Order: sequence, then C-alpha cells, then structure tokens
Amino acid sequence: MPAEPVPERLRRNHIGGAWTSTARTRADVNPADLDDQLGDFAESSAADATAAVDAAWAVRESWEAAGPIERAAVVRRAARLIEAEADRFAAAITREQGKRLGEARGEVDRALAIMEFIAGEGRRLNGITTPAEEPRTLAMTFRRPIGVVGLITPWNFPLAIPVWKVAPALVAGCTAVLKPSPLTPLTAALLVDAFQRAGVPDGVLNLVQGDRDPGAALVDDHRVAGISFTGSLPVGQAINVAGAGRLLRTQLELGGKNAVIVLADADLAAAAAAIVHGAFGQSGQRCSATSRVIVDRRVKDELVGRVMARAASMRVGPGDVDGSDLGPVINDVRRDACLDAIQRAIAAGATVRGGGGPARVERDGRELDGYYVQPTVLSEVPWDSELAQEEIFGPVLAVIDCDGFDDAVRISNSVRYGMSATIFTADQGSMFQALNVLDAGMLHVNRPGVGAYAHLPHMGAKASQLGAPECSPDTWAFYTDLRSACIRY
Repeated sequence: MPAEPVPERLRRNHIGGAWTSTARTRADVNPADLDDQLGDFAESSAADATAAVDAAWAVRESWEAAGPIERAAVVRRAARLIEAEADRFAAAITREQGKRLGEARGEVDRALAIMEFIAGEGRRLNGITTPAEEPRTLAMTFRRPIGVVGLITPWNFPLAIPVWKVAPALVAGCTAVLKPSPLTPLTAALLVDAFQRAGVPDGVLNLVQGDRDPGAALVDDHRVAGISFTGSLPVGQAINVAGAGRLLRTQLELGGKNAVIVLADADLAAAAAAIVHGAFGQSGQRCSATSRVIVDRRVKDELVGRVMARAASMRVGPGDVDGSDLGPVINDVRRDACLDAIQRAIAAGATVRGGGGPARVERDGRELDGYYVQPTVLSEVPWDSELAQEEIFGPVLAVIDCDGFDDAVRISNSVRYGMSATIFTADQGSMFQALNVLDAGMLHVNRPGVGAYAHLPHMGAKASQLGAPECSPDTWAFYTDLRSACIRY
C-alpha cells in the first residue's frame, strides 16, 4: 500500500487535551516490510504517565456529573467517526501490525459493534430496587465509577481491545489513561483522536505511548483505582502482585493454549476449515487462537490430511496484497520464538507435517525483509510436551492423539490456561457434556473456536483471566462500584 505520512501530532502522547512530545522516541516499523518506517513515536517515561494521571484526576468529578446518557453519546459519536474512516483505520492496522487487510477491516467492524453495544448500555447502567424490611422505606442499589483507570493494551488487536476498554470506562464515568503496545502506536493515536473529535472533554481520555515505564507508573500511582490489562501471563501476574498491597482493582485477560477436540463422528471437512481458520488466522496471534488439535485416533489421518491440504494452499505475504492468506508475525522476537519452539518439538519427537520454517516473500521482484513464518502443522505431539502446554502465539499447530471423549477432555484441561475450547461432534450428549466439563471461559461447538460476539463476555478461566469479563454487561463490575441505599419516607 502507498506509505501515507503519519502526522507529527499523532506520533506524540495526548495528555489533558493536547498532543505532547517526549524526550525519547521509538520507531514504528511495518513487520511485513522493514524498509517501511511509519515514523518515530513517543517513548514515555514514568513522569509522562504521572502527568496523564494528573489530567485524568482533575476532571474525574465533572465527567461523572455528565451522566451515563451523555457519556454514551460521546462513544456513539466516536463510533460514527471511526465508521466514516474505516479504510484509514484498517490500513493503519495492517501497516503496523501486519494482519491481512480483510482481517483489519473485520477488526474495525468488531470495534464498531462493541461501541454500539456499550453506548446502548448507557441507558441501562442501573441497579435494582428490592423490598425493604421496614414500612415506608425504599431499598435500592446503584453504580458509581471507580475513578481513574489505566488501560494497558496489546498489539494483536490494536483497535478492538483498546475500544473494549475505553468505551465502557467512559460510559461508566471513569477517566482514563490508555497505554497501548509500543508496537502499534498509530492505531491507538487514531482512536484517541476520534474520541477528541467526538467531544470527549480534555483530560477524560489520555494517551501515553511507550513500553514498560509508563505502564509500571500507572500501576504504582495510588490515584489509579483500577488497571485493565490484556497481554501475557507473566506481565499480568506482575501487575497483580505490584498492586496487591494497595488493593488495586485489576481486570486481567492473559494467555491461552486453546484446543479443538475432534471426535470420531465429527464433520471432518467443517472441523478442518475451522482449525485452519483458528490456527492461522492473524498468523495465530490471538489469545483464542487454535494451537492444539486433540483428535480421535480413528480419524486422525483423514483430519490431518484435510488440514494440510488447506494449509499447503495458503499464500504467505504482506497483508495489503490481494491473495495473501497469512501475514507476518509482529517482530523478530515472535518469529524466533515460533521457530525455536518448532525445533524443540522436533527434538522431542514431533513430526513436521507442513511448514516448519521462515517463509520467503517477494514483492515486485524484491525479497521483502519481514517477519514471515510458514503455516506449520506438527503431529505426534505428546500431550504433556512444551509445544502442547505453552503458548507460542504464532502460526504453529500441534496435533495430539486421543482415545474418545473422556481422554480428549483430560488432555484439553491439562494446560494452565483456559481461554477457549471447541468440540466437533455429531453427538448431542457429547456437545452438552463438553460445556460442563471443559475448563475454558469461551466454549464453542461445531464452529471455529476464536472470539465471541460483542455482547458476550470475552473471558477465560484458570490462568487466562482474573477479574470481571470484558465486552458484556459483566464488565461494569470492574469500572463501577455497587452502592446500596435505604430511603425512609
């Protein structure tokens, strides 16, 4: 795609209604083509984060007083602006994150659906009325915003995940500091710019770019009432430990090692299509990505053959090129992690059925310097091996044999994560029993096991989640406090 210059103001922080520069900067690079530099973006210090909290703290009471209906109207206006500029947002996502343009447009649609849903919740941000034990007394509950919140977001969904934090924070009446991944700063800046143009008051939504320092400062600042974080398990654990002493409220959505179970009676064509979509969509860089297939031995060879037929036809290339089926991974760290995990699995006895190495990609006769990994399928993977237990976060799929339903469930539940789990079967008893016994927050039957609807909880179990779910009405348990009142009249 033509390289559009990024305006200087969008490469800065946004604090108290102004785009502000920082002492240090960091280059934003297209992972599909390292010669494509988006520009130098702010690399914030702890002091920058503190200044953002200052701004959010100063306006928290006036923003709460605006009321949920007016606050929701701001979210709705921002959604209209994003919808009108959907191509610009999608192009930015593809250029700095690497996902295919169709996937980026799907992410924009998902963000808009979340904003539509959350804005509607502004008229339902309610409590309950309940009978009182005394005469002439009204007993009720209502919600109050918790105050300033820090929103720390990852690079794999640089628009949708910030949206599903920013939108409920603002509707709830919280003021916020958004700290996105340093790998995808432009998309976050475009989002904050849209909210500013939609009329969010100065200081209500602030943006601090950068890596660890501003994030740690948000966790340590006693004026920050809650941290909503999406990212890796080790970082989530560190946030929880750092804030425990002051009882910091946390909402942590962490890793996944998600399984698709395929029983002997399954529709293998449908299962193979769903597996390839879940494993290789967005180059496997989703917390809900399919990284394990647990398949009944009786149908394993046929299923693997179907999966390989689809995977072998995938074209690896830049996300903005028509016909590309698999874009790059985000950086050299992720590329090397994928390739190293494959080699360790081979050493442990796994068999590479396809892929297994870096991909060579050309454009206009020139080999691209990018972070490309072939779609990789490994079979004969022991259920308790590293590849079967640890999150890889790339286009690497482990095939694990099982002997029927009970064995499949045991293997699926053997990991420490519990983000998503899927089963393919024609037996209704197995379908509904799976919902009862699989240890995962998002469950799927006979469909791809990635994501959820905008109005359903995006959540995990075990080490994948701590705190209130996101996206659904359950998220108000994080952004608000519930109060009770008894009124004698």
